[in-house]
Amino acid sequence: MFKNYLKIAWRNLLKNKGYSALNIFGLAIGITCACLILLWVEDEVNYDSVFPKRDLVYYVPTNQTFEGEVYTYNVTPGPLAKDLKEEVPGIAKSAATFGEKMLLTNGETGINRFGRYVQPDFLEIFSLNFLEGELKTALSRPDGIVLTQKTAIALFGTDKNVLNKVVQLNSEFSFTVTGIIQDLPSTITYKFDWLIPFQRFQLGQENMAWAEQYGGNFADTFVELTPNSDFKTVDSKVRKMIASKIEYATEVPNEAFLHSIKDWHLRSEFEEGKIVGGRVTLVRSLTFIALIILLIACINFMNLSTARSGKRANEVGVRKVLGSSKKRLIGQFMTEAIILASIAALLSIVLVMVLLPSFNSLVDKQIEFRLSSPMHLFSLLSITLICGLLAGWYPALYLSSFRPAKVLKGAGYSEGNANVIRKGLVVAQFSVSIVFIVCSTIIYQQIQHVSTRDVGYSKETLLNLPVSGNMIEKFEPIKEEMIASGLIHNVALTNANMLTGGFNGQGYRWQGGQNSENVLVRYRFVSPNFFSTVGLNLLEGRSFNNNAMIDSTNVIITQSFAKLMGEDSAIGKTITDENINYNVVGIVNDYVYGDVYGNNNTGPVIFYSYSDNANTMYINIKPKSSKTDALAAIENVLKKYNPGFPFEYRFEDDLFNARFRNEELVGELAKIFAVLAIIISCLGLFGLAAYTAEQRKKEIGVRKVLGSSVSGIVKLLSKDFMGLVVIALLIAIPLSWWFMRSWLESFAYKITMSPWVFLAAGIVAIGIALLTVSFQAIKAAVANPVKSLRTE
Repeated sequence: MFKNYLKIAWRNLLKNKGYSALNIFGLAIGITCACLILLWVEDEVNYDSVFPKRDLVYYVPTNQTFEGEVYTYNVTPGPLAKDLKEEVPGIAKSAATFGEKMLLTNGETGINRFGRYVQPDFLEIFSLNFLEGELKTALSRPDGIVLTQKTAIALFGTDKNVLNKVVQLNSEFSFTVTGIIQDLPSTITYKFDWLIPFQRFQLGQENMAWAEQYGGNFADTFVELTPNSDFKTVDSKVRKMIASKIEYATEVPNEAFLHSIKDWHLRSEFEEGKIVGGRVTLVRSLTFIALIILLIACINFMNLSTARSGKRANEVGVRKVLGSSKKRLIGQFMTEAIILASIAALLSIVLVMVLLPSFNSLVDKQIEFRLSSPMHLFSLLSITLICGLLAGWYPALYLSSFRPAKVLKGAGYSEGNANVIRKGLVVAQFSVSIVFIVCSTIIYQQIQHVSTRDVGYSKETLLNLPVSGNMIEKFEPIKEEMIASGLIHNVALTNANMLTGGFNGQGYRWQGGQNSENVLVRYRFVSPNFFSTVGLNLLEGRSFNNNAMIDSTNVIITQSFAKLMGEDSAIGKTITDENINYNVVGIVNDYVYGDVYGNNNTGPVIFYSYSDNANTMYINIKPKSSKTDALAAIENVLKKYNPGFPFEYRFEDDLFNARFRNEELVGELAKIFAVLAIIISCLGLFGLAAYTAEQRKKEIGVRKVLGSSVSGIVKLLSKDFMGLVVIALLIAIPLSWWFMRSWLESFAYKITMSPWVFLAAGIVAIGIALLTVSFQAIKAAVANPVKSLRTE
């Protein structure tokens, strides 16, 4: 029986090649979209799954309260890890770590790699797989270093035995290789290429006593719970730890808490100390979009199948007279649907292979589609089966319900609800398409609105370089030679990137105005010419003196800080920090940092004149200078004064734009899906228009004989379909408005939606639908009426 089903299905497919092609291509587009998105989703949800102790490993962030608001930071005091292990029952292992990029050299071979200072438990918490050396002893010696396999190959080539070989860090400190670990996949949250003992933190720095105190937050802390521990009990004890260690207490003390490894990537956004989301929102949104695209493709299939039902009415009648049951007919038509879905799936495999490199470039991943993977094969087969069943169930029920007596007598058949359902499905298709068009447009406008805002400094001409080697020691000659090139305006050092919040603290006291020790204040250490380099405008007072010692007890503050100090000028007033009085000598304009979408991201900042611990060099290129020439000049100067270190840089503008990566991804995908939804909808509309024209060809012939014009016939055939698109527009506008209003509510700094966006989307949808229908309408209108009326 099944063999007979296949034979009939194949014959019907070949008999109606045009409609079969429309069905297959529409389904193939839907399956391809679903496959690409599900591959991306798989990559996202598998983050950190390589670690075998996923149920027991936790990161330890801290909640800190300022002026009644709770802020969550991914840093803890240095001694917290040790105290958690010793004092909290249920914690089996703990490790404090700190990440830093350094130059690793072996003779003439030098590479910049990011690594971590770690305490010994780190190796066991993450069950790192050692290819050489021993996990238990790899970090037992203070000059030991553990390398990933790819880092070892980059330094020593393919030499299999690199244990006990010497590596230099920053061309100054020698370490002995004590272990080689297997490379970790890109899908881990906390990455590293090398590991050294935590006691070597801040190589070459003196007086690191602050790292052993609870006052400074700088370390990443990881813990592993015992298998039978109760999470809530352990977490409650962790939350009390910091308050029990600090000498002072507030009404709402700072607290540490446990954040599961399963949530590190997908649920990393916090408000008031609680998880409110993260990339999981994006994962859910794109999964929903994939389902919508698949649904549109299935709707397309149902529409075309029921529209062609008249062609198969006699077949159904004959089969029923010969004894075929409704159940067998449903089986026949469902088999046809699954065969079409299978062919579409085969086509989608080819499309996925072709499109995957471009998709990887769009989402910035290295996703692979492996049919040899049971998971990938099972998912593809499941999608194919679901599409076949979803697309075929209604046509199967509808076709199998024809009454043989009517269709065989030539009395025809009544479409009944089928025509209404077809129209409803067309409305649904175009509603989704219009929603996609509106959403992609508004997302683009929001990104443009934020990315072009005035941030308060000159990010367009600012070059950002990580500090390494001799860049601090040789700063003055480096700066002088760069400026002497005629291409550079100025050069400066700082300990925090402009886009970040920098360091923060509380407990400041000052003269005048609002005087609260609980105010969150950001602070930065900068070189004297920092403000002219980054483009912060001096509103009052003076900048720092070139001799940093002169300004050792002077500070410069932003406008928002000055407002806290009262209505009169803040110049000359005193700010007290840890019993040291600092005089305000200058005020600069507020600028945007941290959350670029926020309205409250220009809070008080205080600048100290000190650059010995700088980690960033800013270089302001003159606006009319060639960036290529400027980069070449900068590289030459750095090679002279900082030899052996690779020239690495980023434009501040690029760093700023990278903040919108998630929103850009959603916008790009919404744009692509809008186009695909329109294509699929138009395929269905094209087929329905062709069917309608064929059904009414005799009517069209009579009208032409009686004097109807081509334009009149085109209008007659088009108006019903255009009415459906208009209904879709009326449904889509409020829906898209609601979606976008909800999306924009998550941003403090946002656009106001313009009615022109909705109008433009409607015009585009109507125009595309009109072109699609008009092609078939014109074809029918210009046909020779003699041919259509010959049998009358």
